[in-house]
Amino acid sequence: MSSASKSSYVVRYFPIKGLAEPIRIMLTAANAEWSEENPEWPQKKDEQPHGRMPVLIEKNAEGEVEMVVAESTAILRYLARKYGFIPADIKEAAYQEQIADFINDIQTGFHMRRYVSEEKKEEIVSRFDKMLDKMFEVNTEHLRKNGSNGHFHGDKLSYADIMAYSFIQHLCVDGAAFDEAIPSVVSSKLTPEYVKLITAVEADPLLQKYMEDTQSVLKVASQ
Repeated sequence: MSSASKSSYVVRYFPIKGLAEPIRIMLTAANAEWSEENPEWPQKKDEQPHGRMPVLIEKNAEGEVEMVVAESTAILRYLARKYGFIPADIKEAAYQEQIADFINDIQTGFHMRRYVSEEKKEEIVSRFDKMLDKMFEVNTEHLRKNGSNGHFHGDKLSYADIMAYSFIQHLCVDGAAFDEAIPSVVSSKLTPEYVKLITAVEADPLLQKYMEDTQSVLKVASQ
């Protein structure tokens, strides 16, 4: 993917991967010009459109702000349509969006797992584990239907690819910070199709330099 416009971007978020990582990956894969701001929090909270982050600021060639948009899903779908990471055909686009939304729901379950009280922890952990099993089952079937080539759609990096990769990365890197068992749990559930997807994303030519500062997901999961 390459940028056909002269737009530049600023990504506002915390200095972690989290919800902004698929945005960073998409902008990098689009060969777009972008930088990052990590506002002081909560001091700068009221300056954000919805009082939370991530936030994307788009500027024109003269450096004038053309758009400020909040909410990670809105940001990603805007960028995906602008840079061709989602099909123009609305039915094909819907198939990718369902994969992304499914992953978002499971990510919410992951955050519940992280912050749940001790008396409810066993129930929430069990529920999240079942959600994770279902995600791998369903998404593996989607990958097989596309020829098991490491992509959900066609033979190039897509919105769904980026979302699936980023979530596994989030589990293995951010998740391990509060529960060191999570990477091994993920590793035990990875299917050959998912391994191909992770490998394909990390091997994308436009992502090589960006990935230099990031541990391979497969390496983290196998530790």
